[in-house]
Amino acid sequence: MDQLTATLKKIEKQNYRAYQQIKGQYDFTDYTFFIDYVQGDPYASASRVRAVRPWSVTGLAWLRDQSDAYQIAARDFIARSFADFAKQEQSIDIALTGQTVLDSTAVLFTEQGIELRFRINLPAEGRTVLGKKTDNILTFHLPKFIRRATLERELDKDALIKHCQIVEDQVAMRNQLDEKGLIAFVGNGSVLPRIAGNCDLPMKDAVTFSAPKSLEVSLTTPNQGEIIGLGIPKGITLIVGGGFHGKSTLLNAIERSIYNHIPGDGREWIVTNNEAMKIRAEDGRCVHNLNLSNYINHLPMGKNTADFSTQDASGSTSQAAWLQESIEAGAQAMLIDEDTSATNFMIRDERMQALVSKGDEPITPLVDRIGQLRDELSISTVIVMGGSGDYLDVADTVIQMHDYQAVDVTEKAKQVIAQHPTQRANESESLLETFPPRQLNCASLQKILAEGKFRISAKGKDSLRFGKEFADLSALEQLESTNELQAIGWVWFQLAQHPGWSKNPAKEVAKQLEGDWSNMMPNQGDLAKPRTLDVMAALNRMRKSQFKASH
Repeated sequence: MDQLTATLKKIEKQNYRAYQQIKGQYDFTDYTFFIDYVQGDPYASASRVRAVRPWSVTGLAWLRDQSDAYQIAARDFIARSFADFAKQEQSIDIALTGQTVLDSTAVLFTEQGIELRFRINLPAEGRTVLGKKTDNILTFHLPKFIRRATLERELDKDALIKHCQIVEDQVAMRNQLDEKGLIAFVGNGSVLPRIAGNCDLPMKDAVTFSAPKSLEVSLTTPNQGEIIGLGIPKGITLIVGGGFHGKSTLLNAIERSIYNHIPGDGREWIVTNNEAMKIRAEDGRCVHNLNLSNYINHLPMGKNTADFSTQDASGSTSQAAWLQESIEAGAQAMLIDEDTSATNFMIRDERMQALVSKGDEPITPLVDRIGQLRDELSISTVIVMGGSGDYLDVADTVIQMHDYQAVDVTEKAKQVIAQHPTQRANESESLLETFPPRQLNCASLQKILAEGKFRISAKGKDSLRFGKEFADLSALEQLESTNELQAIGWVWFQLAQHPGWSKNPAKEVAKQLEGDWSNMMPNQGDLAKPRTLDVMAALNRMRKSQFKASH
């Protein structure tokens, strides 16, 4: 510590680049402080620092004996506590993950102790070093925040335990979905609506959710006991109802509950299969060497859809591509809202079939493939549907949302089918084919990185810079945090180290994300573990990615 103070006094009023001299490791007696990266400019990204505090002085060593889920939640709680303690010092920032609890690198539990990773914006006057002010932050204020966040008696222990138990319960519930034959579960009393489209906080005075008796399921948790709610079974589920009655709100809660939520969020008792993928139409996106023949064939001019590429996909093509890419990456369920879907990919009604013959229509609509996805690939689907009754013929479960409450109308739907039989013809002319995964050119990723000076950075949740390329990820609605995008970029970095072509990139990504995944990452605190599905979905959207079909 004295060495740090001496250096800061020495560089007082020097050019801002003199701050580079403080990079290194410092002993603060009860913790070790690391300055890993020093910003080169007052307006550049803030400096990266770490603090490692030995277990013996924290009183928190008991956390190491808890489950993995409990420890992830504890690390999240400590990060949030540090942010709360440090909020008076605006130059200090630790990466948080909103209403969700992600496996993040902001706080790590290691053999050495509790490691905090965060950023500090080193103060300046113009482009001049303010050494005394920096010394005051680093050696007076910051040690208090570090010690309080890593000392049991300074934390709200009851809140810590509650935080961890609720996350542990959500993981236990999600682990029961498969054996219960479910894709998702929505607990009674959950609060589904959010305050606004740009605010993830629960809506005050919202109608709480209650499940229809016929679809009630109970899951057991290690801390809260039995939780009762709506079980959404595997297969094909339609969510129907009038406008503004809560259809999309229910789907949004389901799609976001691949993650665990913090106490008080309202979605603590909603869990979804982690391999459920929300797909939609995405005009203008790129598609790389994908076999779309299950959904699109005999294009004009004899264009081949068995090895299809474009830099400007239409709505229907982009949605078909997303479906096929998700299957390739290992998705077990598809979540679809008709409001964000391409109509001609979803359905062709009898009148349009009469007007435009099947021979003139390249698209095989999803309604004619969805049963095959269920029966042949065991892929479930949850669809919000308000405009087409033709999906009733293939649905296993139909849930109507009325005044934000769920009603089981499966039997009523069967009566409607009997009274109003469909007149449209099934347009699936062939069996649903399965294809080996495409190969990825890892060497091309290395080239993209090198040409862009090896820069990897996320811009919000919408864009990821990788080398000189920017991938538009705004359509990936299930990405929860900038931290996930940052980690996706570093997973690609690892892929780029492989020579030549990867025969199964999704498998290699999944291997990277197993176990102590953060050990493969740089010493940064703004990374959160992404899903393999999202890593691959992002890679499919980088315009210069190079894939080739496997034969």
